[in-house]
Amino acid sequence: MSERIREDLEETIRQLLSKRPEFRLKSIEPIAEGHSGFTYFIEVEDAEGPTRYVLRLPPPGARIAGPADVVRQGRIMSALHHAGLPVPAIRVMSSDPAIDGRPFILMDAVEGTRIEKAGVEQKPLDIAGSAVRVLKKLHALPIASTGIGDEPPVGLQAEMLRWLWLMERAPEELTTRAADLGGLLAARIPAERDPTLVHGDYHYGNMLFKGAEVVAILDWEIAEIGQPLLDLGCLCIVSHRRRYEGAPNPGGSIDVAVEELYRLYGADADEMRWYLALSLYKYASIFGYNLMLHRRGKRPDPMYEGLTDTIVGMIEEGIALLEPSAQETHR
Repeated sequence: MSERIREDLEETIRQLLSKRPEFRLKSIEPIAEGHSGFTYFIEVEDAEGPTRYVLRLPPPGARIAGPADVVRQGRIMSALHHAGLPVPAIRVMSSDPAIDGRPFILMDAVEGTRIEKAGVEQKPLDIAGSAVRVLKKLHALPIASTGIGDEPPVGLQAEMLRWLWLMERAPEELTTRAADLGGLLAARIPAERDPTLVHGDYHYGNMLFKGAEVVAILDWEIAEIGQPLLDLGCLCIVSHRRRYEGAPNPGGSIDVAVEELYRLYGADADEMRWYLALSLYKYASIFGYNLMLHRRGKRPDPMYEGLTDTIVGMIEEGIALLEPSAQETHR
């Protein structure tokens, strides 16, 4: 935590958030959970007592686009909060280089339990049911009410190319069969539905809970207007990652079968086979790309060294889902 961040934040909050002269910045603490972004708990205090916020910044020196565009994330979150979805309220955001030379968003800190605790205390099906109910509300939201309604929809072919770019930069020894899975996906692209807002990384690790109920959906870095079943595919990945015992699983390890998730959402199992295979390809590419960044010292995070078997296994699972023999078995 640089002193520059503290000084800039105190001045910015004083001007934009608090008009009371007794205001002071009490503490800034990096949020330990998560493996991307620069996110901090901020506590401010005045005569009315302490208030807790969350500050999100892009990486230092990053081009402000894609996952680094925190103000775009803020627009989405603000729109969804106003629409009644469980998303933190945005209190201040600025595209100006206001904090350590970077844009920022400042949001409410939602009181909630992370999946590591909720998954032990609550019934898995209750957690999954709440996550799917929220997902269906998210997908039912009019595109004009998403904060990014002016962006063109992302089709499935473009979605595949996005993850291909990452896969090609992952360690080659882990992705020897990635081209086989990519070919099967390209040959079996399903008919597209009407586009909706898509979170893009919809899993339990990006949620907070009160009991079994979702009270906050976090981390909107890769949200887009696209195909809704992509999000259900993300949620299904949690079940598949349970197979890799001992491997890190920040998305939560609750035991709910993919067939149960299909039922809760109302999705067709045959249609979902392709989306699940794409999700396996997608997360293998993300983990592989982040492992490459870690090994090159560009974004150190030793967690990804524990995912080598997961990367290989996900690619193999995706192939097994789409091979003709597997499809005949499921009919």
